[in-house]
Amino acid sequence: MNSHVEMEHHRGVLIVRLSGELDHHAAEYVRMDMDEAIMRGQVEHLILSLKELQFMDSSGLGVILGRYKLIRSKGGKMVVCDATAPVKRLLEMSGLFKIMPLYDDESAALSDLEVAL
Repeated sequence: MNSHVEMEHHRGVLIVRLSGELDHHAAEYVRMDMDEAIMRGQVEHLILSLKELQFMDSSGLGVILGRYKLIRSKGGKMVVCDATAPVKRLLEMSGLFKIMPLYDDESAALSDLEVAL
């Protein structure tokens, strides 16, 4: 199974929807896509939607942490939403939720970032 990345800009927020698998095969592709979108657009904050992500390994964690550092260096926030149970468990074990919050869905994440739909 491959990884698929869908991105949408919404008032300074980049919503990144990942599906499939985020493993060492897909990590570099996903990282480059996200970095390009962050640098190209007027991105203040990032929402990572993981509703359709079936699997993630440590390479995927590296991609997420790297984008977190990039967004933070620009003064923004990064949040996660809609994580599937196996991905959520990995993120919990990694301690990721100590630095970025998890929301039930994109609407809740946008609301927290004070961006109305």
